[in-house]
Amino acid sequence: MSQAGVHYGADAAELAKFDALAHRFWDPHGEFRPLHSLNPLRVQFVAARARLAGARVLDVGCGGGLLAEALADAGATVTAIDLAPAMVEVARLHALERGVTIDYRVSAAEALLAAGEAPFDVVTCMEMLEHVPDPAALVGCFAQLVKPGGDLFISTINRNAKSFALGIVAAEYLLRLLPRGTHEYARFIRPSELAAMARAAGCALIDLAGIDYDPFSERCALTAETSVNYVAHLRRAGGAA
Repeated sequence: MSQAGVHYGADAAELAKFDALAHRFWDPHGEFRPLHSLNPLRVQFVAARARLAGARVLDVGCGGGLLAEALADAGATVTAIDLAPAMVEVARLHALERGVTIDYRVSAAEALLAAGEAPFDVVTCMEMLEHVPDPAALVGCFAQLVKPGGDLFISTINRNAKSFALGIVAAEYLLRLLPRGTHEYARFIRPSELAAMARAAGCALIDLAGIDYDPFSERCALTAETSVNYVAHLRRAGGAA
C-alpha cells in the first residue's frame, strides 16, 4: 500500500494535525501531557497479560515513541510505525539520545502485511483507532499481523454522552488538556463494537479495563468503569493460549 494515499488506516487531515505537533511530543507539560501520565498504566496493562521480554512487538500509530520506548525497556524487540513523518523522526531522535534500539518506520499496518512481514507476538495500538476512517478493517489487519494465539492491545474512547462531555468538551475546550479538534465524537468506539470487530477478524476479547484520569492530580488508574477511556486485550485464535 502506498503511503501517499488515504486508506483505512488514516486520513490526510488527521495526519497533518498530529504531524504539526510532533516537535512538542516529549514535553511532559505540553499538549501530550495526558499521554505521558497514561503511559505507565498502558505498559502495566500489557505487561500483565503478555510476555514482553524477548517478544517481537509491533506498535501501530507510535507517534513520538512513548509506548514503543517503554516496551523496548521491558525487553521487547520493537517495530514501531506511524504515517506522520515528523512524529517518526522525533521518535527516532529521542530513541537515539537514550540509546534505545527500535525499528521505526513511516508505514501503514497494511503495508507491512502486504510486504509479508513475519507475524508478531504482540501488537499494540493505543489512542489511534478513534482517528481512522475504517477501524474494523484496521482491526482485521492487526489480526493478520499477530501470530495465532498472539496478543493484541487496543485503547480507545467509548461513545456516549459522558465521553462527549469529558473527552471533548472538558478535555479540549474547558481544561485544554488536548488541542481543539483532536477528537471527533462520531469516531468514538463502543466496547461492544470493538468486540464485534475483533470477532469478525478471528480474535476474542479477553479482558477490558477502563482508564481513569484525573487531570488535576494527573493520577491514572485502571478501573471496571469503561464509559470513557478503555483498553482492551484481544487474542487471535489458534496457537498456544
